[in-house]
Amino acid sequence: MADCTIRIKKNGSAWVSGSFTIEDVDGNAYPIEGDAFLCRCGASQTKPFCDGSHKTAGFESAPTVGD
Repeated sequence: MADCTIRIKKNGSAWVSGSFTIEDVDGNAYPIEGDAFLCRCGASQTKPFCDGSHKTAGFESAPTVGD
């Protein structure tokens, strides 16, 4: 797989872009090409992906890399 970039959005998801693989708890691999937005708040109904629930869940992120 090629490189990927992870961007942590303030009070929101983790935006992952590039070529990468997500593995589930059973070890099944799901290759991703492009963008994926991963839940950080725990309220998404489509985990591990973000569905925007952080907007109504009151999620506030901790300081991020570089803070």
